Amino acid sequence: MRVKHLSVLLLAALAAVVYGFRESHRPPAPTSPEIRVVALAFPSERYPETARHIQNAIRAGQPQVCTIDRKDADEHRKESLQDVPAKKGYDRDEWPMAMCAEGGSGANIAYIHPADNRGAGSWVSHQLDDYPEGTKVKFVVK
Repeated sequence: MRVKHLSVLLLAALAAVVYGFRESHRPPAPTSPEIRVVALAFPSERYPETARHIQNAIRAGQPQVCTIDRKDADEHRKESLQDVPAKKGYDRDEWPMAMCAEGGSGANIAYIHPADNRGAGSWVSHQLDDYPEGTKVKFVVK
């Protein structure tokens, strides 16, 4: 009987040691997420219509800083364009962009030639590919 009790005590002690070891070697939980702000120099000579739209929208009170939120881009685009009719030969450009958490309802919309709008969108997307969701991007139109 004593051997059985001793075995149970040894197993309990071993479990406590192992559990304590695991807990002491677990990385600490982050106390606050790191907020990263990136400056992006937007090339106005390459995409002049989009650059002009960004500048005008910011002057009208839209934010210059965008928080990357790719997962909700489709919803933001739907919200921002819902009351703006399509116009033949033009794209409807949103500022803030749909990929920004600040985008969506209330975004500033401008009609822009497709080559300029889509080229600019592709350029921005490639510039920000390596940045995670939540990264803040300050757009600086050059």
